[in-house]
Amino acid sequence: MGVRRTALRHVKLAIGTAIITMLVTGACLSLVWTPAPPARMNILARLKPPFASGWLGTDQFGRDVTSLLMAGAWNSLSIAVLAVALGASAGVLTGLAAARRRGLAEAVLMRICDVIFAFPPVLSAMVLGVLMGTGAMSAILAIAVFMVPVFARMTRGIALQVQSRDYVLAARSIGLGEGGIMVAHVMPNIAGQIVVQVMIQLGLAILTEAGLSFLGLGLPPPAPTWGRMLAEAQTYLETAPWLALAPGLAIAFAVLGFSLVGDGLRDLFDPRDATL
Repeated sequence: MGVRRTALRHVKLAIGTAIITMLVTGACLSLVWTPAPPARMNILARLKPPFASGWLGTDQFGRDVTSLLMAGAWNSLSIAVLAVALGASAGVLTGLAAARRRGLAEAVLMRICDVIFAFPPVLSAMVLGVLMGTGAMSAILAIAVFMVPVFARMTRGIALQVQSRDYVLAARSIGLGEGGIMVAHVMPNIAGQIVVQVMIQLGLAILTEAGLSFLGLGLPPPAPTWGRMLAEAQTYLETAPWLALAPGLAIAFAVLGFSLVGDGLRDLFDPRDATL
């Protein structure tokens, strides 16, 4: 049973890492090379099927779908990474502050997180779009705000568990302050869980960014995004289904890759597996 669990977790990590590597490679490659300029239109070559014009055909404007997919990968990945980094940083600091300052301060911080969690990213993006205008910054902030309660709750829960351990009580007895306890004992114990949560939330952030772009709340045209590619493909589902298939599969595989890596890392960091 132990060998089977170990093999399974390594298979998940390997598959997820391979998917993420392909995603990142394609995104980075799009900065220096694509099969064709993503914004170049060729009406005479519009709606060409895969391999008739390019690897994945062309869209309704004659743009190369492969090039759009590669450029869209960079836009989706960069927005997701920035949003999760911002949300994780604010969430971890909030969770540590709540665990350190018990009582009224903890209750206020957690109730604020509950209120934020009640507003989905799409609604937040609509509000930010009215205040700031649609664009990358609005999408990043909308996703990041939604991530803060996730990381805050996780951080607070683990911090409270660590603070009740005997070695933390011993550290307090010799005069180590709360700040020192957070740095010396809480952060090392929470680092693994943060990495796991970051991977899982990256997949959700890519999915959310695609949804925002689908609704017109993400990057404005002509910047290519997977969500907008799906939105534009709706009209041509019967005549050119490859227009929806390419970005749809890209989103699905990206979410799957980050989820597999997150699950694999969670298994590795789970101390209960050490005896299996």
